[in-house]
Amino acid sequence: MTRSRQIALITGASGGIGLELARVFAEEGFDLVVVARRAAELEELARQCRDEFRARVDVYPSDLLAPGAVDELMHGLEKEGRTIDVLVNNAGLMEMGLFAEIEAEKHERLIQLNIAVLSALTRRFLPGMIERERGRILNVASTSAFQPVPAMATYAASKAFVLSFSEALSEELRGTGITVTALCPGFTKTDMLDRARDEHESAQSIPDFMVSDVGDVAREGFDACMSGTVVVVPGRPNQLLASSVGFYPRWLVRGVTGIFGRRAAR
Repeated sequence: MTRSRQIALITGASGGIGLELARVFAEEGFDLVVVARRAAELEELARQCRDEFRARVDVYPSDLLAPGAVDELMHGLEKEGRTIDVLVNNAGLMEMGLFAEIEAEKHERLIQLNIAVLSALTRRFLPGMIERERGRILNVASTSAFQPVPAMATYAASKAFVLSFSEALSEELRGTGITVTALCPGFTKTDMLDRARDEHESAQSIPDFMVSDVGDVAREGFDACMSGTVVVVPGRPNQLLASSVGFYPRWLVRGVTGIFGRRAAR
């Protein structure tokens, strides 16, 4: 798949992994469509990518949880005649704490964004990719997708959906010219991690060797997407963690994560 002047659409591009993915795609010769709620951050990202990489960047400030937001995005792209070659589903929410103590609305918003919006965008863009017989989808999951995570129950379950969904689609689309990749980072130096450390004392004890550089994560995600790798886990410690889970019985995995989860929730 030739990368010259193709277009990558990236959700949640105003910060963190999404922002770094946008920069990597622009550096590698892609034009961009960037989507997030924070318009000022998107405009600054667009300016940088235009100046540094000569990329065309279309900015779509949007709250994807708002009713009709996906329809509005699709209408805007159709009006501008923008064909998306790579869809990057990065937008997501995370909540920490005991399930019963987190507001019901927060659970609902997390599920809606991490699962329903990701599924809706994939469904909207995939038929065009199939018709053109080319395209790539990069879904940002997490190492939490590989096991239950008490004190992050809804988040981990939503990322397990993303991983399973991505793997299933990759098989459905085998031989079509379309690839699906699940990027499964562990702790990554982003604003989301900084907020978790501010709000939860247990998050402050995460050792530095377990925290990945956000630029490295974005680069590994891009490379995996371009090569058609189905699942990529950045960082050796995270790879060991993800691969080891399958060797132990579920009751043991559940019990060990429960110890740390209950401690994190206190």
